[in-house]
Amino acid sequence: MPELQTSPVPAISMELRLDERGIWCSNSRDAISYPEDGNHICFQLEDASYWFQHRNTCIISMMSRFPPTGPVVDIGGGNGYVTRAMLDQGFQAILLEPGYAGALNAKLHRGVSEVICSDLKNARFLANSVAAVGLFDVLEHIEDDRGFVRNLHEILKPDGLLYATVPAHNWLWSQSDVHAGHFRRYNRRMLERSLGPEFRLEWFSYLFGPLTIPIFLLRSIPTRLGLGRQKKVLGDQAEHGTSGGVSVNVMKWLLAREARTIIQGRSTSVGTSCLFVARKR
Repeated sequence: MPELQTSPVPAISMELRLDERGIWCSNSRDAISYPEDGNHICFQLEDASYWFQHRNTCIISMMSRFPPTGPVVDIGGGNGYVTRAMLDQGFQAILLEPGYAGALNAKLHRGVSEVICSDLKNARFLANSVAAVGLFDVLEHIEDDRGFVRNLHEILKPDGLLYATVPAHNWLWSQSDVHAGHFRRYNRRMLERSLGPEFRLEWFSYLFGPLTIPIFLLRSIPTRLGLGRQKKVLGDQAEHGTSGGVSVNVMKWLLAREARTIIQGRSTSVGTSCLFVARKR
């Protein structure tokens, strides 16, 4: 089959099979700490969401300054929103997503050609076979993040890169984190501890600075007061600004300023997410 000859997937795993839709699948998949309808909800929001758009802008900027030497495996990449942005910017990319609905959205609707439906363990990547990995809001869903990082270290090539985003600061913890299946939020010190001796942090910045106060007021404080356990203060569409409005335009303007800082290679010290690149030691 032509796809087997040209696909980079067999070079990193010999345990995957192609299904009838052209998606590489593992024989089994472990349960993950993520809402069952999470990919469906995100798919309705991603294209119109200033949050997803801003995150992509900053991720691609970081990758351009620390370019990979081969295909990037976007681990837990959902519907392929970030993977598609990588491809559009000329990077080679492979999506690894344990949920079949997300994998199918990436294949059929995002046009991602190389899609693997599996979790990392069951994909059984070969040691020292992967040039770079992406973990975009994934690590917080892993209970044993240190063990997960050690697995990444094993599959990455020497000097391989890890690109990632994670939610920031445990003092911003809220019921939204519980609903999303998070185990923790991070700061720089926590990340360095999770990366351990296996990785060297190359560049780090906080992200979404303008959202810090709104999230603290609308998510964290209601959680501390025991409110909003059944329903969020704002719905998903309101939080992601998909309907537009003055407040959304102001937030976009503020985030555009932050994006210019990131594009210039400078870090920001305030935010609700962490953005970083680390290199395999």
